[in-house]
Amino acid sequence: MLLNMDFIDYYKILEISKTATPKDIKNAYRKLARKYHPDLNPNDNDAKNNFQKINEANEVLSDPEKRKKYDKYGKDWQHADKFEEAGQYRQQTSNAGGQRFSGSQNSGEFSDFFESMFGGFGGSARGRQVKYRGEDYQAEIHLDLIEAFETHKQTLSVNGKNIRITVPAGIENGQTIKISGHGGPGVNGGPKGDLYITFIIKNHSTIKRFGNDLYTTAEIDLYTAVLGGEIIIDTLNGKVKLKVKPETQNGTKIKLTGKGFPVYKTDGKFGDFYITFLVKIPTNLTEKQKGIFSELAKSQNTNP
Repeated sequence: MLLNMDFIDYYKILEISKTATPKDIKNAYRKLARKYHPDLNPNDNDAKNNFQKINEANEVLSDPEKRKKYDKYGKDWQHADKFEEAGQYRQQTSNAGGQRFSGSQNSGEFSDFFESMFGGFGGSARGRQVKYRGEDYQAEIHLDLIEAFETHKQTLSVNGKNIRITVPAGIENGQTIKISGHGGPGVNGGPKGDLYITFIIKNHSTIKRFGNDLYTTAEIDLYTAVLGGEIIIDTLNGKVKLKVKPETQNGTKIKLTGKGFPVYKTDGKFGDFYITFLVKIPTNLTEKQKGIFSELAKSQNTNP
């Protein structure tokens, strides 16, 4: 899991200067995204982390408004509106004739950031200091498909404090949930910020998820496809025995109703499970086996 609370130099991540044009940003992003894309770097955690940072940097720098705030406020760019409001309030009190206090006189009343940005407020404003909500924190939790299939507990550390949360079954890849009051501390008695957790869910090696439905393939031999039979397949919560009808064609798809992924926060409701049969053609046949197939071919051709 990643906590985005420290300053990240987005320009450095994209390997561009602060004077880069929108076209420069676009080209740099495309180049690095191709280099570190997870599909081109399987099992490479460093490439995966770099890819995430590149996407985050591009999201901010490719947006003119976000880039403007980032250039001015750095890691606090998401709270630019609050800082602007504080600056306007300071200007209003200054215009009203309030006296300015030095840092030593105002010590402890405002964070170092506010002091460095705006200085102390006028004496007439001391009894009505503006309260500011704390910074929101962002985090990621990585799960595999089996973990997301069942409701379970997860513990993550935020600024040295452990937070234990319940992850509901059926959580979506990319879904974000909010944990109220677990962000940064407020200023002047303001409320704490919130913690936003985004879930990154990796697909199973043989089972793919699309919405609440699951998809897999099952290989069957030619004899079972022709004559019928039974096979056993793996699901996310155990093995299931399937009947194969005689004369099953390659690519035949069957549906197991209600055997798919649990629907988020809906008890007892599941998607469906789709299985596609892949008929395996036998190889390394003996002369006797080839003869049998030849006879079958001849009988097929002589049928009216």
